[in-house]
Amino acid sequence: MLESSDVSEKLPRGVGLLGGGVIGSGWAARFLLNGVDVRLYGPSPGTAERVQKMLDDARRAYRKLTLMPLPPEGSLMAVESIADAVRGVDLVQESAPERLELKQQLLAAASRAAGPGTLICSSTSGFRPSLLQAEMEHPDCLLVARPVQPVYLLPLIELCAGERTAPGAVERAAAIYRAIGMHPLVVRKEVDGFIINRLQDTVAREALRLVHDEVATLQDVDDAVRYSWALCHTAMVSYCIAGGRGVGQNIGQRAFKWPWSRLTDKSVIDRAFLGKAAEQVDVMLKCHRLDVRAEEKRDVLIVALLQALRSQGDGPGETVARWERALSDRARQLTNGSGPLRMPTLEVPSHWVDYSGHVIQSRYLKLVNKATETLLQYIGIDGQYRSNSGNYYTAETHLTHLRELYAGDRVQMLTQVLGADDKRLHLHHVITREGDEKPAATGEQMLIHVDPISRRSAPAKGHVRERLLELARLHSQLPRPNRAGAGIGLR
Repeated sequence: MLESSDVSEKLPRGVGLLGGGVIGSGWAARFLLNGVDVRLYGPSPGTAERVQKMLDDARRAYRKLTLMPLPPEGSLMAVESIADAVRGVDLVQESAPERLELKQQLLAAASRAAGPGTLICSSTSGFRPSLLQAEMEHPDCLLVARPVQPVYLLPLIELCAGERTAPGAVERAAAIYRAIGMHPLVVRKEVDGFIINRLQDTVAREALRLVHDEVATLQDVDDAVRYSWALCHTAMVSYCIAGGRGVGQNIGQRAFKWPWSRLTDKSVIDRAFLGKAAEQVDVMLKCHRLDVRAEEKRDVLIVALLQALRSQGDGPGETVARWERALSDRARQLTNGSGPLRMPTLEVPSHWVDYSGHVIQSRYLKLVNKATETLLQYIGIDGQYRSNSGNYYTAETHLTHLRELYAGDRVQMLTQVLGADDKRLHLHHVITREGDEKPAATGEQMLIHVDPISRRSAPAKGHVRERLLELARLHSQLPRPNRAGAGIGLR
């Protein structure tokens, strides 16, 4: 995995998109919101409206997903030809309809017009890359990069090389997709449908068989998935849950030792069955009537799951956390250490306010914790250090509320080290609304360095200790904040 400092260097100078449908528009939103310029060739009607709608949905989702300020949005240029789309870019992403001849023609034209070494990736959901390379002048630059809808929000990207793909092309592509907050999954061998679609197809066929045989309704199938293994797979992979000695038995049971599934059987999809399925869909829609668009509701649920996983630093949540660290590195406005550390300016999201329109108390604490996280990154605490040497944990926090904050306010945070020794770290944070002279709130924290093995307090080590003590020395020359160390009391 790339470190966050390396990730930003892998952002492409520009991207050429071929196709402006649902997938192409999703790609436009993800690249643009990560600060990458996009040249879009989308000849189908309504492309501009689709892209704008997708951008609006992505902005809404990102505001809820992360507090980190996004970089300035990339520019979007609609072009009239494939040659214009691929000129001067580092990556071409083809997202045309799933027709082999159409894709081969587009990719061949892109290969002729693109600069030497330009990566050309296809969003195909099923065609092997070797088939897509057939008409290309430079097939070595082609690989499949298959996303999952919604492209701007779900992090997985399947990468698959063809027979003539150049060595290193997959690694180059993976670095670019990591830089825009995705999790590359390399398909080790060419196969129709790759991994995701084959799994989805298997589940869908068995689900239809259960409905066809009147074992379950479509609602029953949805409930069976949503309330059980979908949650397990979201949190942790099933073979990890099975545990060491149980893996063999678990696999043996699943390898069709027991003839539970009917995967080799084909359901009779006649008019009667289609009518029955349509009736069940109507019932589901009536029972789950939404007060917002289905796509918006979907995004809200995905964001909530990603944030929950992010808090545990696991799976897709770790991908989000890594993306946020990269955003922080790009946006951070830290001083040289002689003054308080200035954190990136953050915008208060609308879901942080209560019925009176004020930001709720727990969100002030979230701002303080975000500032602390950024300082810990600054002194060198990363995943490797946390695993090998430890981390700082909060022992005590005091918040002082001085002025109300509202949705849409842009807030700045200054962090000062009040004291530090081998094990302890004393911080003071000032939260100010952009444009105000007086703070809206202050926060004070005492943190303890804890060893990862013993789970007891232990001295900080190596470069982290050195950088922290030097920062504490510089900050000791700053004026001490008026409220620092006062705790809680009547005055």
